[in-house]
Amino acid sequence: MTDLSTPLTPPDPAPHRLPDSDPQETAEWRDALASLCAAAGPQRVRELLDLLAAEARGPAIGWQPALGSPYVNTIPVGQQPPFPGDLALEERLASLMRWNALAMVVRANQAHGELGGHIASYASAADLFEVGFNHFFRGGPAPRSDLVFYQPHSAPGVYARAFLEGRLSEADLAHYRQELAGPRQGARGLSSYPHPWLMPDFWQFPTGSMGLGPISSIYQARFMRYLQHRGLLQTAGRRVWGVFGDGEMDEPESMSALTLAAREGLDNLVWVVNCNLQRLDGPVRGNGRIIDELETLFAGAGWRVIKLVWGSDWDGLFARDTTDALARAFARTVDGQLQTFAAKDGRYNRQHFFGQDPALAALVEGLSDEQIDRLKRGGHDLVKIHAAYHAAIHTRGQPVVILAQTKKGYGMGQAGQGRMTTHQQKKLEREDLLAFRDRFALPLSDEQAAGLAFLRPEADSPEMRHLHARRAALGGSVPQRAAGTERLPVPPLAGYGQFATAAEGKVMSTTMAFVRLLTGLLKDPVLGPRIVPIVADEARTFGMANLFRQIGIYAFNGQHYEPEDIGSMMSYREATDGQILEEGISEAGAISSWTAAATSHAVHGLPMLPFYIYYAMFGFQRIGDLIWAAADQRARGFLLGATAGRTTLGGEGLQHQDGSSLLQAAAVPNCRAWDPCFAGEVAVILDHGMRQMLEDQEDVFHYLTLVNESHEHPSLPAGCEADLVRGLYRWAAYGPDADPEARETMAAQAPRVRLVGSGAILREVIAAGQELAAHWGVTAEVWSATSHAELDRDARETERWNRLHPAAEPRRSHLARCLDGDAPVIAASDYVRAWPQLSGVHLRAPFTALGTDGFGRSDTRAELRRFFEVDRGHIVLAALTALRARGQARAEDCAAAIARHGITAEAPAAWTV
Repeated sequence: MTDLSTPLTPPDPAPHRLPDSDPQETAEWRDALASLCAAAGPQRVRELLDLLAAEARGPAIGWQPALGSPYVNTIPVGQQPPFPGDLALEERLASLMRWNALAMVVRANQAHGELGGHIASYASAADLFEVGFNHFFRGGPAPRSDLVFYQPHSAPGVYARAFLEGRLSEADLAHYRQELAGPRQGARGLSSYPHPWLMPDFWQFPTGSMGLGPISSIYQARFMRYLQHRGLLQTAGRRVWGVFGDGEMDEPESMSALTLAAREGLDNLVWVVNCNLQRLDGPVRGNGRIIDELETLFAGAGWRVIKLVWGSDWDGLFARDTTDALARAFARTVDGQLQTFAAKDGRYNRQHFFGQDPALAALVEGLSDEQIDRLKRGGHDLVKIHAAYHAAIHTRGQPVVILAQTKKGYGMGQAGQGRMTTHQQKKLEREDLLAFRDRFALPLSDEQAAGLAFLRPEADSPEMRHLHARRAALGGSVPQRAAGTERLPVPPLAGYGQFATAAEGKVMSTTMAFVRLLTGLLKDPVLGPRIVPIVADEARTFGMANLFRQIGIYAFNGQHYEPEDIGSMMSYREATDGQILEEGISEAGAISSWTAAATSHAVHGLPMLPFYIYYAMFGFQRIGDLIWAAADQRARGFLLGATAGRTTLGGEGLQHQDGSSLLQAAAVPNCRAWDPCFAGEVAVILDHGMRQMLEDQEDVFHYLTLVNESHEHPSLPAGCEADLVRGLYRWAAYGPDADPEARETMAAQAPRVRLVGSGAILREVIAAGQELAAHWGVTAEVWSATSHAELDRDARETERWNRLHPAAEPRRSHLARCLDGDAPVIAASDYVRAWPQLSGVHLRAPFTALGTDGFGRSDTRAELRRFFEVDRGHIVLAALTALRARGQARAEDCAAAIARHGITAEAPAAWTV
């Protein structure tokens, strides 16, 4: 068993450091440095040290600086600005927030026992938030307010403040995590975490999925600069604040864009990492120090690091510590031990921390055990927090991270402070509630405390006057989200999309068609400047290189080099006012930029229209959680899954071929998923989506698949647009009674099937329909399914309406109107069978789905379509098989089709190999 009185020693951050070989000379150098500082000031010291460091790093010496800094506050006492508020009053306000947050969580779980919630996270972060709310977080209308990303488990504390501000009622707090029951009781149900979809006038950013808040905050800060540099919006002075947990920094998304923030000099970005040293199950770094680790990571990435470790109560101890005993003790104390110190009382800390060294023990001789117990960590001291925030907002040229040490469950005493189980603490006994009341001197009787009464002082009390005055001085309440915005007119489709809707056999891919449509839209004087093209280092792959010169690639500092291809018509051009966001090989970064642009209508009151184009396989499958978070934020824009389908990107193989993104997109409630085949379909869908989002201001976004296969594109059938955007329209019919008038005059009808195709496989379906008519005497109707998801959505809504209105005339879905009757339906797709089955489940007719289930392969498109059994031969065979089941075709017909197309009957199914 580990002896807790002998803390483990963390690894030396500079293991190469040798013992001092000449202490006297070292002392002389130190004296000289102090003399220089006194005579010329710190700036001259920094200049000289930079020069010496450059010399020492040369090969002759080969010196490297030790990583990290002492485990003390970055802002010394002498550099702290005066605290601008009433300290005692603001501490009382923080205590009120803590109590109301605790009360709402415990109430919900006492009443229902299953709602969950968190007390300990906000208990540790309350002071970090309160200093921000009282002195730094600017509110008001969207174009002026700061953007704040809240630690999700601290949501009860944000609700508690909104309650004191009068934005939420006591009934609202009483319905925390009761979003369905609350409205029935005349109250507002409060969401578990920040969710703009659920509270669209309150929360701005969803942060409940760990790691997504940090990367999103970086790209929001960068997008603010983008808007400024392009002359679209004045964002100078606005900041992005992020309050995150130290355990959250383990997520790869949290760390993935640190260098971008520093590289682009985002001094409008401040992170506050709440280092309470605990994650959900135990210490973040039990055998090390997370603050030291994060300091190394952030400083190495180019951020300014401000360590906020110890509160003002420690200042006197440091001042009396002439032998650096405290610094030595901290250097050998790991986080697991610091957690134990947080959970124990002053007597234990006197014995096990200060008692480990006579010099330490001497420092606290005059302190009682209770005074030692009350020694604050930096993240609980309003004065120290204010000093750190003040330094952060006055930093120029780099982002700032504040590493604030706190105690998880601060003030919860034996019920939870610093304990391993504190994150799961949702209920407190009477004695614990009374102890919490006493710890923060709350004006509650025993019965009020035990009954979890909410506290809100009288409107004319000093606390309430101060609270409202501070928010008024900062521009208004936060968080809040803009509900409406300006409507942007969409140019007529005929002006930029005529080449697509009336293609007349032009050869192109739908990717090429999209780029041409985008190019046309960029020329529109109103909409064009609001378009944000986004790529993750694949612009040339998608044929977008011509846009480099036309609209430029955004670079905050312009272009300080002559590109290799400067003489080319498509040369690489970076510019401060560039319009393209070229994010490098980072899908997570690109989607974060897309989200920033797609939420600009609410965040900045400025609607933008982002188009993010990428390899389809690297979208929903790779960054689906970020897309889901964008949906929560009510994003508006287009995602373009290029090189779509399992068989169109023949040579690339398994990890590049996409067969599932449409299904994943269909599962996102406000995402509209499309699988067009022809350029005209792409054009109509884009026009429809833009009008939904920009003119009608619907909170939806659109996912379109784009194919890299070039082929002839016909003109769209006249008048098909309305059905096309419903998800299904009739392309053509082939066969003996394809003409409805001729069909009625025939004595005997020919066998009839309906072939439904989408995306890359629609052309195979058309070919199959023509063959069925020419070689088998079958009448084949061919339908283009631009979206099985839209068909399913409409059918579900129709079925539900009919079920809930039994006395009314039944409604018919679009799918039922198009594919009524019992003629067999064969649906083929370049996606898994589950995609066409979304609509197939609603049909009365026999239904067969053909899709590309299984792992992909590298080969030609023809070979891949045969392998996955979605080529014209397999579509013909599926149709004849369906007719055979109805007695309208023979087994010999099916065998003949197998022979005609060279189908290997004994080949294994694609999804098994």
